[in-house]
Amino acid sequence: MPTAELTMSRQRHRTSCPTRPAKATTIGRAVGVAALLLALDAPLATAASSDTYRNYADLAGHETEGVDYLRTVHRGTTGVAHIAIHGGKIEAGTTELARESAAGKNDSFYSFQGIKPTGNSALHITATHFDEPKALQLVKASHHTVSWHGMAGDAPATYVGGKDKQLRDRIRTQLRAAGFNAPDKLPPKLEGVDPANITNRNGRGMGVQLEITRAQRDALMTNGKPNAAFRAYTAAVEKSLP
Repeated sequence: MPTAELTMSRQRHRTSCPTRPAKATTIGRAVGVAALLLALDAPLATAASSDTYRNYADLAGHETEGVDYLRTVHRGTTGVAHIAIHGGKIEAGTTELARESAAGKNDSFYSFQGIKPTGNSALHITATHFDEPKALQLVKASHHTVSWHGMAGDAPATYVGGKDKQLRDRIRTQLRAAGFNAPDKLPPKLEGVDPANITNRNGRGMGVQLEITRAQRDALMTNGKPNAAFRAYTAAVEKSLP
């Protein structure tokens, strides 16, 4: 979920997020934990305020690629890019959704995936701070970008934001036509319109951000595998793209 863009609440499996690796006093650690608990309960808390790492360089200095996280890049031929910057175990299901949507027309695809046994929420870098070089390069080369995110929520819903208003509206319309809930009104700070948001850093300076509730993502899987609803969902997004 993006910076300056509402973290409705963190994924339920992310409540064990560790504090940033650093020397700290006992009091400092207690204050950090208390602040994190408040952030998890406060619907208007920003993701950046509770991120463990400031940016990718900071993360890479403390985590090990291939052990803690993976980066996956596929360069397509269409000028469209699907990205999941909180993939794997960070925001479950977003990597699979982005990959499937990219595959149909050979769009470009990027995923940053958490693969730690536990504590993957520590790998979350909010969208306005996400500056992993391969992701930036891929997005910059694209003309249309869809950024896939997960959020908490007990009701199935997809909040469609971003600066690309035309594509945003087409995706919302197609999702509704396929039977999915895509509200007009977005929660505060989930609009995805910050120019620094990675989805808006493509060649046109505008992209789309999908914030998909946990209930909606769960409904797209059966026993951990994509189901018919998953395929209908990604087909609706694909249909919206040029």
